[in-house]
Amino acid sequence: MTERPERPAVFFDRDGVLNVDHGYVSSLANFEWIAGAIDAVRAVNEAGYYAFVATNQSGIARGLYTEDDMQALHDHMMEEFKKAGARIDDWRHCPFHPEGTIRHFRRISDWRKPGSGMLEDLMKFWPVTVEKSFLIGDKDSDMQAARGAEVTPLLFTGGNLLDFVRANIPGVK
Repeated sequence: MTERPERPAVFFDRDGVLNVDHGYVSSLANFEWIAGAIDAVRAVNEAGYYAFVATNQSGIARGLYTEDDMQALHDHMMEEFKKAGARIDDWRHCPFHPEGTIRHFRRISDWRKPGSGMLEDLMKFWPVTVEKSFLIGDKDSDMQAARGAEVTPLLFTGGNLLDFVRANIPGVK
């Protein structure tokens, strides 16, 4: 196995950052890319950053869709990234919610943003230069998770994600 080099990372929230947040997005039927999302990931890759996704998926705990449904959507996203010469290096999701209707997923978890557990777990498996890393999210809970993991929080409020990334992350063209 090749040793991974230490480098900074960009952690992307999923709903509201990579795709339009239509509420509990779980299939291609309600999936829509944010403008510039695929190009933003490719630009992050080309600039030498690891690209990760960290996403709360409480719809699983609420019984609205399954982890298999979510994985099928993530597989589709990965194919679209690959076709465009982009990649997500690793993914984390939190299926837990304290008010979930599915008993197995009904609990408090530090992986659920605003907790920083998903980011910290990624940093256990990847040699991340924390002080040069960023989390792009669309909610205050994302910003709290970033601060908890000691990475720079970037609040994305809409528009073209590639333009946002170019304006806020050093070295991205």
